[in-house]
Amino acid sequence: MDEGYNMTKGQDIMPITVKRSHRCISLFAAIILMLFPTSLLEAQTPNPVLGSTLMSEDEALDIGEEFGLIVGEVDEELREYLGLERAEGVVVFEVIGGKPADLAGLQAKSLIKEIDSREIKNLKDFGTALKRALGTENFSLVTYQPSNLTDQGITGGIQFHFVRIEKT
Repeated sequence: MDEGYNMTKGQDIMPITVKRSHRCISLFAAIILMLFPTSLLEAQTPNPVLGSTLMSEDEALDIGEEFGLIVGEVDEELREYLGLERAEGVVVFEVIGGKPADLAGLQAKSLIKEIDSREIKNLKDFGTALKRALGTENFSLVTYQPSNLTDQGITGGIQFHFVRIEKT
């Protein structure tokens, strides 16, 4: 037979039904939920795709600059300028000379599509994936460079970059 417990914290009521064999585990979980507000737990929830906590756009920009890239999210104006179907992704505005991004051959106006097999759709994806990849010595980066109308579409397309980070 099940036993029911109602635990309260402030105005929140958490009904918990516990089977006799699982009473200790369920009560422990209920106590944790009472001690830590749900909003606090959600703020630190790992991103299931990238396996890391969420980061701010400013942190993502700082990590990009350490790597040697000045980047930004694709908005409608950039989508139109680059001739893209959707306003989604991260575009390279500038490559800083002598940094790993420059040594890997990244170019301005490229869209970063993947970092170490992780799809990049916005600045937070970019920062999280790059931070994780920089912890390794080698990783891959996939970019898309729109073709240039002046050279009749000869340039452009998907480019693969292999990055090596020397550990000191």
